[in-house]
Amino acid sequence: MGLLSFFKGVGEKIFHNDAPAAPAEAEKVEPVRAQALLDHVKQLGLAYNTLTVKTKGDTVTITGSVKSQEDAEKIALAVGNVEGVSSVDNQLTVDEPAPEGKFYTVKSGDSLSKIAQEVYGDPMKYGVIFEANKPMLSDPDKIYPDQVLRIPQL
Repeated sequence: MGLLSFFKGVGEKIFHNDAPAAPAEAEKVEPVRAQALLDHVKQLGLAYNTLTVKTKGDTVTITGSVKSQEDAEKIALAVGNVEGVSSVDNQLTVDEPAPEGKFYTVKSGDSLSKIAQEVYGDPMKYGVIFEANKPMLSDPDKIYPDQVLRIPQL
């Protein structure tokens, strides 16, 4: 799947005391940040066979295996849509390969129905986008600018 870009200053707030004072302290923080991201994926109940999360600064690398392309994409979005993460290197292997989904970065004033109109030509298909982004989205009205969403093929 490769490298996905995110806006570092927006997203779920799962890191605490994220500013190490010295480079030597940064090495101690990386495993803590990686564990917080792995715990976040687990808390969301996302499916995987094996999963390893590593961080280096604001870049996250995920490796392991998942059953479907959808699972790989959801995990990448779950860790990428976290405040303090600017890119995710998705190296997950997929048991049942399928075409990659598309991604959409929410703009100010967007709604899921507006996005559905833009990508599918039908605002009533907003539910497809909502379902494709569960459990990261809990409500179709709770999206925010610079959030990255999965846009599945119809």
